[in-house]
Parts: sequence; C-alpha cells; structure tokens
Amino acid sequence: MKKQRIAMPLQVEHIIGKLRQGGFEAYAVGGCVRDSLLGREPGDWDITTSARPEEVKRLFRRTIDTGIQHGTVTVLMDRIGYEVTTYRIDGEYEDGRHPQEVVFTSELIEDLRRRDFTINAMAYSHDTGIVDAFDGMEDLKDRVIRCVGNAMERFGEDALRILRAIRFSAQLDFAIEDKTYQAISRIAPNIAKVSKERIQVELTKVLCSDNPKKIGEVYETGISRYISPAFSRLPWQEFQLPEGLSAEKYVRWAAFLRLAGPKEAVQTLKDLKLDNETISRVRTLAAWAGREIPAEAAEVRRTMSKMSPEVWDTLMELNEYGEEIHRLTGEIRERGDCLDLKHLAVNGQDLIAAGVKPGKEIGRILQELLELVLECPKRNEREILLGEIKSKDFHCWRRGSDGII
Repeated sequence: MKKQRIAMPLQVEHIIGKLRQGGFEAYAVGGCVRDSLLGREPGDWDITTSARPEEVKRLFRRTIDTGIQHGTVTVLMDRIGYEVTTYRIDGEYEDGRHPQEVVFTSELIEDLRRRDFTINAMAYSHDTGIVDAFDGMEDLKDRVIRCVGNAMERFGEDALRILRAIRFSAQLDFAIEDKTYQAISRIAPNIAKVSKERIQVELTKVLCSDNPKKIGEVYETGISRYISPAFSRLPWQEFQLPEGLSAEKYVRWAAFLRLAGPKEAVQTLKDLKLDNETISRVRTLAAWAGREIPAEAAEVRRTMSKMSPEVWDTLMELNEYGEEIHRLTGEIRERGDCLDLKHLAVNGQDLIAAGVKPGKEIGRILQELLELVLECPKRNEREILLGEIKSKDFHCWRRGSDGII
C-alpha cells in the first residue's frame, strides 16, 4: 500500500465513509484511480466494498439494483449515480465474454486480481492510500498496458479485453507490453464472440483518441479479419488524419473510411451497427473524398447544397481545401445565400398557383429553380422565379384551360 492522497468528489467520500462507519471496507477503484494518478479528470467513480448488496441497500436511502446479481448497487446522491460493487471472484467464462457465476469474497486483493490491466487494478481510500498489488503505478510510470497475471487467461475470460488494450493504448498513448501484445494476436479469433455493438464502441474510442493511428494495431494483431470482411479490407495503412480534425464520431470514421469509397464505407459501418446518422454523413464524405472543386462561389454553393453545414465544414478539412474556398464559404454564409429548397423564395404551392400541373414535375421544377439560384443568388426572389416558370424552359409543365400546354 502506498500513501498518496487523491482528491475525490464529496459524494464519493461520503459513500466510502458511510460504508466504513458501517463496519465494512470500501475503496474507489479502477479507472477513476488510474485517471487521478495521471492527472486526468475521471469520467465516473466506481466503489468497491466488502459489504454485500443487501447491506449496501440498508445503509443508503436511495439505491437502484442495476446489477445486483453481480453485486452492483447504484447509490444515488445529489441526482448522480455511483456504482457500489461487492468484492467478487468471477467463475468460469463459458462464452468468452461473461462469467457463468460470481462469488462474493471478503478480500480486496481477490477482487483486484480478476481485473483486466494492472493500471485498472488499483484501489484507493483516504485511510489506506493506494492499494496496488499488481504494480499498476509502475506501469503508469513506464506508460505500459499489461494484463493482471496471465495475459492469455485474462483475454480468454473476456475477448473484448483485446480491443480494450488497444483502446487504452490509444487514449493514454501507452505501449502494450510484449507478452500482452503476443496474447492479443493469439486470442484474436475470439473477438468473433463479441457483439458488433461492443466492438464498434471500442473502435470508435480508438479513432476519437489523440492517437487514432493505433487502429492499425487491430490489423497488425490479426483482429480485423474476425470483425467483418468489409472492415478487414480497409486500406488502413494509408490512413492519415489531417491536423485539427474534430474528434466527433462521424468525422473520425469518415477520415478512416474515406479511401475505401462510399460503398465499402457504408458496408463497414452497417456491419458494426453504427447509427443511421453517422452512416449517412460518412457516406457523403466518402463520396466527396479527394474531389477538387474550383474556388468559385457558384461551385462552392453547389457543393454546400449537397450536404449539411457540419458535413461541409468537415469535408473542407478532410480534403484540405485552401484559404480561398474557406473565404468563399464565409461570405456565402454571411450573405445568407440560398443553398436548399427550404430557403427558396417559392414553394410547391406557389408553382401550382402559377399553373404548374401537380405531381412529380413540381419537385423537378423546384430543383431547377434551385440550380438557377445556386448560380446567381440574386435570382432568389419570388417574382423572378415565377417569371422563370412562365418562360419557354418550363412551358411543358404549365396548364392551359384545355389541359397541359
């Protein structure tokens, strides 16, 4: 045990203190301890305790049985939930993902022994300081991801851990220890036992990290071929991330998939069960990846009209468009140039009132009017556009007293 004080939220201090006052051991554990030691802001605070779930529930007024069969009770304080989990030993992992059963224990070290990596297997309380039975602090110092105990056993228990190793490596900019890396390659086929949704979450975290090129380790270790055929075919070695690119999910996936083309990009994301909005945005960016456009206002407007403002901003960065296109974009937005049918000065009802036959021609004419406005924004006035409808270019869609003329 190493004495070092970690600042904890008052709610966490209160929960730990109340458990200890009740005669039980209690510690902050896992990622919150790791992140605190690294000077990072913990995303959440988990608590481990010798108290059984029913004993935790007796001590606190507001609790939720979030995973009581595995020993987890969520304690609500100030409208925030804190997971409190009983020390446990996992049973056999029959499916390569979940223990068949868990056994509660009174020993903290036994609980820490079942965890994935040494840097996640530390506990802390103000009374004891840091409990570090597996040299997690040393690995933090050396910037290393290493399994607790035997790496093949840890990965054999839960195949998702092989992607978690790469994800932590990317997020923390740590190296994966040699035996742990070798075990990842050996156990790679087991990733087929993991749901695509869980795989996607880990891959997304890698891509959205400060070290997205670590996605290459998914290929170098042989994991990729067991994720999906489309994912395994991606040209990962050519992946380059432009500087300053947003860490939003769709942006990083688009940067990774843009060289694959829209069809392969969409197939990859569908295989990984990505949401429809992400798929739609990535499809657009992959379709426009690498396309040069003239630095002319009309061409910029035409391209902007084919996607949302956020996606256009991303495309400018992905394709590294020059200063002139950025300047034109700013001017177009400042003037409020019409870029879509919603902002066109006429609508379908206006066309019908002007004598255009109802039906699919309405949409076609509106699209042609939009093209005229994209070329010259000053034309976006009702009278001008209605005048265009009456011109010879649109005569075949107008009604006369005896029908179409």
